[in-house]
Amino acid sequence: MTFYKKLSPFYNLALFYCIISFILRIILLFHPITQSSFTILESLKIFCLGFISDIFTFIVASVFLWLYLIFISNAKYNKPSGYIILGIFVALFLYVASGKSIFDEYGGALPRIILIFIGIKTGLFALLLFLPELRDKIRYWLFAFVIFLYVLLILQNGISEYFFWNEFGVKYNFIAVNYLIYTNEVIGNIMQSYPVIPIFSVLFLVTAIITYFILKRSRNYIDAIPSLVEKLKISVLYIGLFLISLIAIPSLAKTENSRNVFVNELQANGLYKFYLAFENNKLDYFKFYKTLSNKEAYTLLKQQYPAISGENTTRSITSDSIENHKNVVLITIESLSAEYMKAYGNQQNITPFLDSLAQKSLQFTNLYAAGNRTVRGLEAVTLCLPPTAGESVLKREDNKNKFSTGAIFKKRNYNVKFMYGGDAFFDNMQDFYSGNGYEIVDKSSFSPEEVTFENVWGVCDEDMYNKAIKVMNAEAKENKPFFNHIMTVSNHRPFTYPNNKIDIPGDIKSRDGGVKYTDYSLKKFFAMASKQPWFKNTVFVIVADHCASSAGKTQLPLDKYRIPAFIYDPTAQPEKCNKLMSQIDLMPTLFGLLHFSYESKFFGQDVLKPDYKPRAFIATYQDLGLIKDNVLTILSPKQQVKQFDLQVNSKPGIAPEYQIEYSEKCMKKERTDLVNETISFYQTASDMLKSKKYQK
Repeated sequence: MTFYKKLSPFYNLALFYCIISFILRIILLFHPITQSSFTILESLKIFCLGFISDIFTFIVASVFLWLYLIFISNAKYNKPSGYIILGIFVALFLYVASGKSIFDEYGGALPRIILIFIGIKTGLFALLLFLPELRDKIRYWLFAFVIFLYVLLILQNGISEYFFWNEFGVKYNFIAVNYLIYTNEVIGNIMQSYPVIPIFSVLFLVTAIITYFILKRSRNYIDAIPSLVEKLKISVLYIGLFLISLIAIPSLAKTENSRNVFVNELQANGLYKFYLAFENNKLDYFKFYKTLSNKEAYTLLKQQYPAISGENTTRSITSDSIENHKNVVLITIESLSAEYMKAYGNQQNITPFLDSLAQKSLQFTNLYAAGNRTVRGLEAVTLCLPPTAGESVLKREDNKNKFSTGAIFKKRNYNVKFMYGGDAFFDNMQDFYSGNGYEIVDKSSFSPEEVTFENVWGVCDEDMYNKAIKVMNAEAKENKPFFNHIMTVSNHRPFTYPNNKIDIPGDIKSRDGGVKYTDYSLKKFFAMASKQPWFKNTVFVIVADHCASSAGKTQLPLDKYRIPAFIYDPTAQPEKCNKLMSQIDLMPTLFGLLHFSYESKFFGQDVLKPDYKPRAFIATYQDLGLIKDNVLTILSPKQQVKQFDLQVNSKPGIAPEYQIEYSEKCMKKERTDLVNETISFYQTASDMLKSKKYQK
């Protein structure tokens, strides 16, 4: 057999992938949504450069095929190596099955998936080891399955690219990445929108037929398994092409520079576009959402902020009192839905301390989280701007030197720190906060004796608070005020925490336990803090980063965004603010209480001022909502706008200000004023970031 034929699985699948990509480009070229004509030069660019890009992309995507093929051999089943390898597989299987493996720290379905995978590998290896007479047949069917899987994925990707183009007129972008995040909603939409069973039946049938023909042309690889020398030659060739591809693919992407967007999109490789979406996390508001002229958008914004002028949000915030430079501790609590607190109807008594602290604080009863991930909550209290489409600012490249709450404190000579019990590299927190002038205190700052308990997310909240007390005691000796932002971790899956702290054991991994332990830790923190000399000169701001879950029956279910928030000042009288407000308003309200005068770019407002107009922002990565006047307005990609009339579903025994459940009835008649106001908020926020007007 010639060396060329040893490469048959690679070049046969590569040929098939290029054929599918070529056919897809022709279909998309003549698709009704492709409202453009192309010159001969543009057509050559689309197909020629697109073809080259497809080849290099396939080389990278076939890395798993290469790994599978080079490990096919008979030698590994010889004695004693075969028994040693089988023993390792069995030991690994037992380790994962024990329920105490590293994978169990992540919770969810991951441990089961890993266990099934290792179980299958162990079983197959045992069959090939103990049944040498069936080894060739088993290996053939495994080889056939791998080819089938590659053919299926190639076809599936082609179909997915078609439907995505049918919806958006582009190859994959961040919306496609978002579809992976909101799996339930996406699958439900697909099931309702397309004849899934017929499509997949045909897909599997076509896959089986194509696999049969590719298998006939490729099975010579396993009929005469390459020798070690031949595998080394294959590996050297593949690794060389792989490295060339890593350079060639982004270089070819730079040639997608036509003024005609359709030329660039048709030339692009969908898989690489999907990868870029993961990397860039961008969803261009001006390309996908309904817009106004920038002048009109900022004119409407001026109705909300009369002091602004021109196309920016800069305005002077003035106080008629002397500034009060008290210490400030901002605590954002992981996944603390309003429904966990007693006032909002919870009967489990899992937040006894927070329930009592709320009665001693300035309590905001009608506040909504900006998003449904930690990075959105951190963005809201740090940058005080509406959640813009795509990924949070924290995870974008342009995330530094922003106008932030930390910058306001820094200007007043505060020590400014971000504290996190885990690794601050997670979710790009380290990069964002250090890039905006915060000092970082995270897990790496802890000495071994300061850690009593930790899981995959980091040290338990008690350990974090103990560390925070030490840091603040040191800061207090510097005769400078401090602003410390603490992000908690314990109320997060896998919900493990030290035992014998609360009446719910930490090793049963209960969400209620996670909430109750979070509450318990906070109580201990306040007990320690109250004994410190700086306590009475400190204001504590407590708010959830987001709710525990965002899933609901509606596009943006209001109860999944309602979060508790309050400001506790040991020297102040308790109050209650029932105004509708957003997470982005919390810190500007605190600045008002401290009588700060400053030049502001914040979209967030002091809700205690008489000119405040109640509204709240809630969003996913792609659906941008505004709650105002009992109407929820939602902006979505493809310039879609929906409006819902909101009616409270009152629960008995709960005060009106704590009712969190609403029915959302689709409005037949559009409230154009609210549509335009929603557009003005989100468009100007997007413009401020895009034009770098939100720098400090």
